[in-house]
Amino acid sequence: MTFNTIQFQRGMSLPEFIERFGAEEQCAQAVKAARWPDGFRCLRCNAAEHWVVGHGARKLFECRACRYQTSLTVGSLFEHTKLPLRTWFLAIYLLSQAKTGLSSLALKRQLGVSYPTAWALQHKINHAMALREGQHQLAGTVQLDDAYLGGEHPGGKPGRGSDNKTPFVAAVSINDKGRPQFLKLNRVSGFTAEAIKGWAKANLAPGALVISDGLGCFAAVTAVGCTHTPVVVGGRKPRDLPQFQWVNTILGNLKTTLHGAFHSLGWAKHADSHLAAFAYRFNRRFDLRDLLARLIVDVARCPARQIQTIRGGSEAHY
Repeated sequence: MTFNTIQFQRGMSLPEFIERFGAEEQCAQAVKAARWPDGFRCLRCNAAEHWVVGHGARKLFECRACRYQTSLTVGSLFEHTKLPLRTWFLAIYLLSQAKTGLSSLALKRQLGVSYPTAWALQHKINHAMALREGQHQLAGTVQLDDAYLGGEHPGGKPGRGSDNKTPFVAAVSINDKGRPQFLKLNRVSGFTAEAIKGWAKANLAPGALVISDGLGCFAAVTAVGCTHTPVVVGGRKPRDLPQFQWVNTILGNLKTTLHGAFHSLGWAKHADSHLAAFAYRFNRRFDLRDLLARLIVDVARCPARQIQTIRGGSEAHY
């Protein structure tokens, strides 16, 4: 029997995680290494010389040059948290290793915290994933498709015009062997030429070869230096066409994950958060152990985000 090496990779076991990050001081050292990989730097004057003030895992660092005091958590997602860092790290571990998704309710039970706390943790960690995902573009051959989150209201407008559906773009780059490399999942305001042009400018490298169905708005990728090859479906199912094999496979996995883990979500508000988390895990699927290490760094370096901002959701970027 042949095993898929990606699916059956070892990853990091829970006992190993606890051994590495089960104590508050261990987590504090990991945050320090992530935020200041070359040693402490003052947030105000960038000087390196400092004193350590206080005791325990959450010490203060006082700059010798300007006397400014800071901590490991100031200016990061950990800022003002009342939770131990080890609780944050356990949440990061669980969310990074959950291939099939993890709801806030399941996270609440695993961490032993309240539901609002688990919800805030998940969205803050997802936000760090989204920021990181926004820093790269797809290149080479790219399969592109339109998709929606949410269903139709009973008696409401059906199809693409439903007011309960949130449109998003799915794009996956393909390597020379015809295998998927990197994924982009981004909410859009609608499938218009202007929206696709804005999305392509941010997410596609100039020169990419984009393959899509015959939806007219996708031709807008040529405005940012990409080549567009439309494939007219003509009544066939896109999943039956080899040109769309991987983007449709990934969309199927995405919807299975979301439907399995989340039963009631305000997609119009929080689609970006969950789409980014899925893409982040997919793009780092080749090394689950490294995925955890990267996510710890990305969360530690992510700027602070207020809970009021998270609850308000976000508008479509394109």
